[in-house]
Amino acid sequence: MLNFIYWPISAILWFWHKVVSFVFDPDSGISWVLAIVLLTVTIRVILVRPTMKQMRSMRKMQEMQPRIQELKAKYKNDQQKMMEETRKLQKEMGVNPIAGCLPILVQMPVFIGLFHVLRSFNRTGSGVGQLGLSIEQNRLTPNYIFSAEDVQSFLDARLFGVPLSAYIWMPEDMYQAFQPVDFTWITITYVAAPLIAIIVVALHLNARMSIDRQKARIASGKQKPAANDQMQMQMDMMNKMMMWFLPLTILLTGVLWHIGLLFYMVSNNVWTFFQQRFIFAKMDAEEEAELQAKREAKRATAPKPGQRPNRNKGKGAK
Repeated sequence: MLNFIYWPISAILWFWHKVVSFVFDPDSGISWVLAIVLLTVTIRVILVRPTMKQMRSMRKMQEMQPRIQELKAKYKNDQQKMMEETRKLQKEMGVNPIAGCLPILVQMPVFIGLFHVLRSFNRTGSGVGQLGLSIEQNRLTPNYIFSAEDVQSFLDARLFGVPLSAYIWMPEDMYQAFQPVDFTWITITYVAAPLIAIIVVALHLNARMSIDRQKARIASGKQKPAANDQMQMQMDMMNKMMMWFLPLTILLTGVLWHIGLLFYMVSNNVWTFFQQRFIFAKMDAEEEAELQAKREAKRATAPKPGQRPNRNKGKGAK
């Protein structure tokens, strides 16, 4: 059903693994990890422009809020008319709410696709989504664009002695797919736990950076505060979810994530940290340039010092 996601993700990962293999041993853990990191970079580079548009759209939506409130008050008894006028206002301001969600909408299928592709290197288990293949069948069965030889390379690859598709709560009957079985859940934990910790901290810091900027903009008057107490409560709740709930979710579910997927999340969040700093600085510079242009336009139309205002005289006045 989701093959339209799995095939492209596997193709990008396959491509970068072949590229990295010119420098590193193709069967080594480092070559596969670098391929995962480069897949992450590829996706995030593609999303830079949509993310910039999303930020600009969010800023315009904030500027629209007073007019949105006016429309709500004017058409409070006519929801259809209010929706029509809101769409007209969005068109006038160049705001596309759907386009603003594109970066998030794209990253979720990438995460799901990569999770499935990495999980499908080992299909010896009997759990949900597993095929219950024998060790021999699994090593001889291609994984989307990856050939049987690629599957064997991935299964045999180790990073600090741990297979890349291993995870802390992996059932012991799946260990046999990785020969020789020279690792335990403890050695998996030694590799996975620091990666989970990095992801949790990075998620928190990225959320805090965004929220601190939001507060600073409100304090400086560049962004209007919530229109009412209810909206402020909703905003506070969303901020708390970003700063605490999402990191806690990763902390609790990280035991189910493959080592390879954890490296994707680490590289994705590190990219987000630096991208946010770059985009926030660029957005602030653009906003300051717009404010400066408005101030100059206002000064250009204002009367010069000592000059009397030009008032139109009525008809017949001498």
